[in-house]
Amino acid sequence: MSTPWNQMSAAALGRAIEAGQIHPVELAEHFLDAASAHPEGERIYARLTPARARGEAMSAAARAKSGLRRHLLDGVPLSWKDLFDTAGVATEAGSALLKGRVPQADAQVLHTATLLGSVALGKTHMSELAFSGLGLNPVTATPPCIHDAGAVAGGSSSGAAASVAFGLAPAAIGSDTGGSVRIPAAWNDLVGLKTTLGLLPTQGVVPLCESFDTVGPIARSVEDCALLLSLLAGKPAADLTGASLTGARLAVLQTTALDDLRDEPARAFDTALSRLSAAGAQITHISAPEVAEALILAAALFPAEAYAIWGPTIEAAPQKMFPRILDRFRAGAQVSATDYITARRRLTHLRAIFAERTSGFDAVLVPTSAILPPNAKRLMTDDAYYVSENLLALRNTRIGNLMDQCVLTLPTGQPSCGISFMTPPRAEAHLLRLGQAAERALI
Repeated sequence: MSTPWNQMSAAALGRAIEAGQIHPVELAEHFLDAASAHPEGERIYARLTPARARGEAMSAAARAKSGLRRHLLDGVPLSWKDLFDTAGVATEAGSALLKGRVPQADAQVLHTATLLGSVALGKTHMSELAFSGLGLNPVTATPPCIHDAGAVAGGSSSGAAASVAFGLAPAAIGSDTGGSVRIPAAWNDLVGLKTTLGLLPTQGVVPLCESFDTVGPIARSVEDCALLLSLLAGKPAADLTGASLTGARLAVLQTTALDDLRDEPARAFDTALSRLSAAGAQITHISAPEVAEALILAAALFPAEAYAIWGPTIEAAPQKMFPRILDRFRAGAQVSATDYITARRRLTHLRAIFAERTSGFDAVLVPTSAILPPNAKRLMTDDAYYVSENLLALRNTRIGNLMDQCVLTLPTGQPSCGISFMTPPRAEAHLLRLGQAAERALI
C-alpha cells in the first residue's frame, strides 16, 4: 500500500512530482481540502489561500510536464506562519492590533520560495506577536498539540507545527526568536531548524526582536529541513550523503539546561544520548557558566527590544491584547537604555567565551524543552502555572539564540520530547549532516 500524501515527507512528494506520479494541482487540492475539512483546521490555519495555491500549483504542473522544474520542492505545498507578509492577503501576527493588515508585497523568503516553485497553502495561527513559547492565544486561536487536543502546541510557530503534525501541510515555515520553531517542533514530534541570525532575510517578516529574529522550517525529516532552507535561501541544499556519527564529538551542556527537567524529557534525553553513543558519537559533559549569566541578561534584552518596536502600537489599544502577553511587553519599558546596552555588550563577551569553550566539539546537546506541553485551560486560569511553564518551555531554546548558534531539534521517540544540536553560526550544512546521522540513530 502506498503512503498517504499527508504522511509523506516534502522530499518524497517532490520526487513523486518529478517522476510524474503526483500532479501538483491534485496535491494542492488534497491539502486544501484536508485543511478545510479537518475538525481542528480553524485552530491551525488563520486563513487558507486557495486561489494562490491553485495558481502556483498549475504553474508547477506546467514546469513538471516540460521538464523545467526549478527545485526538488517545486510544486510541494507549504504553510506559512502568519507573520510572513503575503501580497493582498491579511498578515496579522496573531494579534488584534494588526487585524485587517494587508501587505502589498510578499516577504522576501516567500518571494524566493515562490520563484523556485513553492505552493503557498495559507497562513497558520501563532502566539500573539510571537512573544510566547507556549502557543496559547485566546485572541485568535490556540492550535492543538498532536498528542493532546487540550494541550498547547508550543509557540510561537504553533499552527505551523500543527499543520504538519496533523497532516494539513507537508512542511511549514516559521520564525524563531527564543525557541519559536524548536518548541512546537519538539512538542509535535517534528524536526525544526533555527537558522543563524541573518542567514535568511527578515524583510517582510513582522518583527519581535530584530537582534534575535530568525526564519526556519518545521518538517518531518532532516532532509526536508535541508531542502526547505535551500528553497528559502535560493541556494543549493546541503549534501547529506554519507553522514555519520562515527567519531563525532558531542558535548552535553550541564549548566542550567539539565536543571528541573520533568521525568519524560529527562528519560528521553538520556535514552537519546545512549543511542547516539551506540552509533559512534563521543559524548562529553561540560559546564559553561556563561550560559547561566546570559539567561539572566535575557530578562532585559528580549522585552526591551520588543517593547521598543511595539510600545506605541500596544499603548494605543492595550485592551486588545491578552493580558499576560501585554505584561511581557510592558516589562521592557522598565529597562533603561544604559542597562540594555550594558547587557548587549556583556552578551557579546559571553558569546566569545562560549565559542572558545565549545570549539573542540561538533555540536552541543540539550533537551529541547524541560517540560511537556501544558494544558491550555489551566494556563488560562492559573497565573503561576502560566509563568513557570512559559519560562521553562523557552529556557533551553533561548540558549541557542543568546549564544548565536544554529540549532536543530529532532524527535527522540518519546512523545513531545526533543533533543537539540547546537553548532556555531553559519554551520548549517555541518549541523544538517550531523542531524541526518542522528535521525537514523534515534528512530
